[in-house]
Amino acid sequence: MFNKILIANRGEIACRIIDTAHKMGVRCVALYSDADKNALHVKKADEAVYIGPSPSKDSYLNMDNILAAAKQTGAQAIHPGYGFMSENVDFAKACIDNNITFIGPPVGAIDAMGSKSAAKEIMTDAGVPLVPGYHGEEQDPAFLKQQSVQIGYPQLLKAAYGGGGKGMRVVWNEDEFDSALASTKREAIAGFGNDKMLIERYLTKPRHVEIQVFCDNHGNAVYLSERDCSIQRRHQKVIEEAPAPNLSDETRVAMGEAAVAAAKAIDYQGAGTVEFLFDEDGSFYFMEMNTRLQVEHPVTEMITGLDLVAWQLKIASGEILPLNQSQVTVKGHAIEVRVYAEDPDNEFLPATGVLSYLHQPTQSSHVRVDTGVIQGDEVSSFYDPMISKLIVWDESRELAIARMQRALEDYSIGGLKTNLGFLANLVDAQPFQDIELDTGFIEKHHDLLFAPRSTTGHTALIQAALTCVLSNTAQVACAPVQQHDPYSPWAATNGWRLNESASHLVELKDEHDIEHLVKITVSGSSFTFELDGQAYIVDATLNNDYLTTTINGHKSSLLVETTEHQISLFNKKEISHFSRKVHDGSEFEDHSNDDSLIAPMHGTIVEVTATPGQVVKEGEVLVIMEAMKMEYAISAPHDGTVSEVFFAAGDMVQDGAQLVELCHGE
Repeated sequence: MFNKILIANRGEIACRIIDTAHKMGVRCVALYSDADKNALHVKKADEAVYIGPSPSKDSYLNMDNILAAAKQTGAQAIHPGYGFMSENVDFAKACIDNNITFIGPPVGAIDAMGSKSAAKEIMTDAGVPLVPGYHGEEQDPAFLKQQSVQIGYPQLLKAAYGGGGKGMRVVWNEDEFDSALASTKREAIAGFGNDKMLIERYLTKPRHVEIQVFCDNHGNAVYLSERDCSIQRRHQKVIEEAPAPNLSDETRVAMGEAAVAAAKAIDYQGAGTVEFLFDEDGSFYFMEMNTRLQVEHPVTEMITGLDLVAWQLKIASGEILPLNQSQVTVKGHAIEVRVYAEDPDNEFLPATGVLSYLHQPTQSSHVRVDTGVIQGDEVSSFYDPMISKLIVWDESRELAIARMQRALEDYSIGGLKTNLGFLANLVDAQPFQDIELDTGFIEKHHDLLFAPRSTTGHTALIQAALTCVLSNTAQVACAPVQQHDPYSPWAATNGWRLNESASHLVELKDEHDIEHLVKITVSGSSFTFELDGQAYIVDATLNNDYLTTTINGHKSSLLVETTEHQISLFNKKEISHFSRKVHDGSEFEDHSNDDSLIAPMHGTIVEVTATPGQVVKEGEVLVIMEAMKMEYAISAPHDGTVSEVFFAAGDMVQDGAQLVELCHGE
């Protein structure tokens, strides 16, 4: 076994590897960029080496700096995690050339599976069924369009060297092909350095079922059950579960054996995942093989009781597989959700900002949180915006769903937008509970999953006002009068208990910019609230982050976060944000403008099609920008004339920067 390994990754997966390595007595070297100098994975490692500026191409994709760090620290092996260098053939070769063990498959296996088109040829020879499509070398756009027409629609356009849902577009008809090809090729170059494309017929109701395989360098191979990853957005997985529900034993065995055969065909070693499309009629088709550890590996660990990172380290150091196929057992059901900094109501646009508040579920044998951040950390635009993976286990799928529902209720994040509410809607959705699964689930059940939750009811307003009164950190910010009067109830730190009645007004503005006026009268040890003509008798205490209220006899408790200008309430799955009205208008100045097009996040301008004086129609794409390895089109909000363009291709832009000024009319 190794004495010291270097982890060529960051965030959650780096922390995950460190935890197992330390249990095995292996020392760990972390890498960090400018953005990650105070990151959790750096703090957890035994040593850490700086490898460059924040952009991944200058740091976590800088092969020379990574290898230099390994040599400098005396690391015997490098674990690449997933993403970044994990499936980079040149990096795996360089590790071998420098007498450093690459904790992953052989170079030949990565090479064979690295190209989706080459992989499909290998699968054809191995007798694994494939979805109809084109996977050839000819890449002339006109030729690809000809193949596209022959294959038929809908179809999936994919980067041959892609992964992680990036470099993929669904093409519904011939008219969409040219623009989809150009955009997908740009994404492929940016994310993978290669814009080779392949085309597949797009199955309209398939499930995504994948098999976890493991092979050693002694000729042994096993499959460790399967996972269903059908719930996806933008071809990225949102919910994963194991074992896959409603799969016959015969299908499980057939898929498992096919996955092992695929691995053996390329002399595979280590952890790998063979992904299949499972159709309504019970047939399955090879999609791709990922030659690395998967993001969703914890659900396999939860149902098998195995530590897959420990298996990786053992196999890389030359040991034989710990179990044979007959010894692999599965117990219960596990579900994983990916908690992201993103806005589900705005096409899952990634969010950036500081995690000003972070309360995670208590971990146990039933609940696990894999994360690489702590409260106060920043989610930047340089890397994937995943905050954590939340995994639950129980004896059955029904019980596991209930576990996940409770865990999501106990998960609160402040400071930026997240998908927690959306995940709760997903898990609560009856079609999900009824196993009506396919890769189009989110689009199909859009109205159900994006149903708004009430966050401006009287209870929330009362709780916000109480937080304003009771929290020492928010008193001054919330007080519209007598801010410096030591005898004012707003200056009290004892819960605002006076010996005589007094009335004060609290003006709140909710996240929908609706203003609310709350009149609070204090008498003895209780509050009377007047709101919209109704009266409420209230008692309350604030203990650290927990606010306990009794409103007209109904007692409840919730988490709160207070900042200088905002109060956030985390009431199970509901999150409410309230701010004090600023009378001079400075805090709530509206920077939006119907004639402006604003950058939705930090990123890089890829293409600008707008020119001053150009007459455009509503919906016409004017700017394409890239952030977090994904492209986003900025379109005209109305018909008009472009009066000014503020950025050019290649420019870096900040969140909220005005990109184009568009005037009404010609």
